[in-house]
Amino acid sequence: MLRVLLLTLSVVAIAHAELCKPDAQNAFKVRLSIKTALGDNAYAWDANEEYLFKAMVAFAMRRYSSKSTTQISNVLLCNVTDRVSFWFVVTDSSKNVTTVPGSEVEAAIRMNRNRINSAFLLSDKTLQFLKITSTLSPPVEPSTPVWLIVFGVVLCLIVAGIIFLVVGGIRQRKKKTKESTERENLEEKDEVTVTAENGIPCEALDLKAGHVNGVFAADDERFTSL
Repeated sequence: MLRVLLLTLSVVAIAHAELCKPDAQNAFKVRLSIKTALGDNAYAWDANEEYLFKAMVAFAMRRYSSKSTTQISNVLLCNVTDRVSFWFVVTDSSKNVTTVPGSEVEAAIRMNRNRINSAFLLSDKTLQFLKITSTLSPPVEPSTPVWLIVFGVVLCLIVAGIIFLVVGGIRQRKKKTKESTERENLEEKDEVTVTAENGIPCEALDLKAGHVNGVFAADDERFTSL
């Protein structure tokens, strides 16, 4: 019985070795740049990290298909290098001797790429699935509704326009007041004009009120009095 069990395990191991190898059908290569991404906080890639990777791939497969029964044991890793690169395949849970089509694995990885990256504190550039194109992260929704932002911008423009009109009106009113004052001052200067005759300044005659010559006024007083 023991020999049969050992033989079965060896056959399964050989089958798995054939399924997971570089450039095998439905196999994907992964490259991680942990040191580049985390610097001094970089963690070591060990058996625990491999287990987490298998768990995340199994999670992605199960989430991709609600009827999937993929287990961690269905995710096989091989050719692991010290620079943290390896190949992996996902075996069929019902047969365990064939692999899941690469298109399904790729779709599952793409759908859950952000979750996988987060589990290893990496990004699409530092956790690379070489045969799977990078996916764009979902757009970040602003905490403030878009309509409120637009309303705020329009309101600011209206307020700015009102302030501009008010300030412009005040400046225009001041300008008109200044021009009016200058015009009045100029007219007053024209009415009271100072002229110079023989070097002696004298005021202009007030033609309406008349002007009495002092010499003739004295003669009139002398000859007209009785």
